[in-house]
Parts: sequence; structure tokens; C-alpha cells
Amino acid sequence: MILFWVICAVLVVIALAFVLPPLLATDESKLENESKEANVSVYRDQLTELEADLRNGIIAQDQYQLDRDGIERRMLEDVSAVNETRTKPASEGADRRPAYAIALAIPIIALAFYLQIGNPFSKPQGRPEPPPQESSAGESSQPDSQMSQQNIEANVAALARRLEQNPNDVQGWTMLGRSYTSMEKYKEASDAYAKATALKSDDADLWADYAFTMGMANGQHLQGRPQELIKKSLQLDPDNAKGLELAGSAAFETKNYKQAIDYWQRLLAKAPAGSELAQTILQRINEARKLAESSAK
Repeated sequence: MILFWVICAVLVVIALAFVLPPLLATDESKLENESKEANVSVYRDQLTELEADLRNGIIAQDQYQLDRDGIERRMLEDVSAVNETRTKPASEGADRRPAYAIALAIPIIALAFYLQIGNPFSKPQGRPEPPPQESSAGESSQPDSQMSQQNIEANVAALARRLEQNPNDVQGWTMLGRSYTSMEKYKEASDAYAKATALKSDDADLWADYAFTMGMANGQHLQGRPQELIKKSLQLDPDNAKGLELAGSAAFETKNYKQAIDYWQRLLAKAPAGSELAQTILQRINEARKLAESSAK
């Protein structure tokens, strides 16, 4: 009988050796991998948007290369930061209470199970029913896009928190503004571009983005402060594509169709022939001409 209990103790120790180590370790590396994948996803979206702006003639080649270098630099910094955190001990701050509870529970459960099932002097018990299996249909039915969007939003929030600690990062504020714009959070995007233009006041594209997001946040109206920001953009670069498009829209909003046509014709001269951007500009010019002719009658 003593030999039996010795064997049981040895088996319990072996079982604990397999169960406890994973419980005593944290899953930080898994979370870091997920965070890094989310970061890369955000940067990939930013690069895609940047390439689309280049194809449509919204930004010049030199500005495209500058923004691309900034995005790639930040991506490398984020990935490096994640790799550095992996050198920290995995057991720091881990809550070991579940592991201790399991360590105590395994011998007790094994003993109770033996007394009920393995003891030949106990009354026979019915075969236990298998536990009900939880359906995973709800989890599998969750769209991957929703999870991806949640990861992106979490990563953007992390970027905002990091910029609170490093408020002089102009590339960070620019990326945050673009991210908020793609999420249609125009008030937050406008605040981010305000920070970026304060740090880099000679960038016409930043002023144009600032004007656009402020106009969207103000109920899609470009009069007032947004129009001042548009003028600032065109003062720095009279041929800035974003500035010309917004200036035409602002003039169109006030029914100054002649001035709107002038701005959009200058923009049309910069757009690639036959591109979607060129077709859109032509449609707006034709619309402004019709309205100008009808108002003159």
C-alpha cells in the first residue's frame, strides 16, 4: 500500500512538472507578436495610401519618397522596440496564484477521484457525462476585418499615448493625423496636424491636410479658419495639389465659381492625363461652369 502511494506521489510530481511551467510564464511574447503584426498592418495601410496619392498626382515624387522614408523608419523603430522588450524576464509581475491553486488541486482531485472510482470498496458510480462542448461558431464567424480594425485602432491609440511622451516627433504627429483621417475621426486628426504644423511650419502638404480635417470636423465647411490654412499652404507652394483642390472647393462653397474654375484648372494641369483624378476635376469644372452660366442669366 505504501508503494502505491509513493507511485501516486511521483506521478503527481511529473504531472505538475508539465502543468506548472506554462502557467508560471506570462504570454507577453504572444502579445508582443500580435502588437507587432498590428503595427506592420497600420504602416502597410499608410504606404498604400501614400502610393495612391502619388499615382493620382496629389503629391510629388520627392514628397512621396520623404514620407515613405519616414513611415519605414517608424516601422523599424516599432519593431526594434518590441524586440527589445523580449529581453525582459518573462516571469516579472506574473500572477502565480492560478499556478499555486492548480498545484494544490491536482493531488486533491486525484485523491478524490481514486476514492470514488478506484476504491474497490466504494459504491459503483454511474459513468460521468461528458461536459457540454462550447460552440466556437461565434468565434469563427467573427470577421477577420473586424479584428484587424480593432488592432489598428489599438495601435493608433498606442501611437497617441507615445506622442504624449515624445511631443516633438513631427513624423509621428503626421502619421497620427493620417490614421485618424482614415478612421474618419476628423477632430482628432485636426488636432494632430496642428501639432505637426507647429513643429514643421514650412510643409505645404501638412497645412493642406490640416485645412481638410478641420473643414470636415466643422461640418464639411471650409470657410473661416480652414480657408486661412489653405492660403498658408498655397503661400508655401502655389502649385500644391491638395491646396489647389481645397481652394477651389472653398471658392465653390461661396459660389465664386470663376475662382473655383481657376484653381481647378491649375490642378488639372498637374494631374496625369486620363487619370481618375483628372476626370473628377473635369467634372467639377464643368459643374462650376454650368452654375456660373445659370447665375449670370
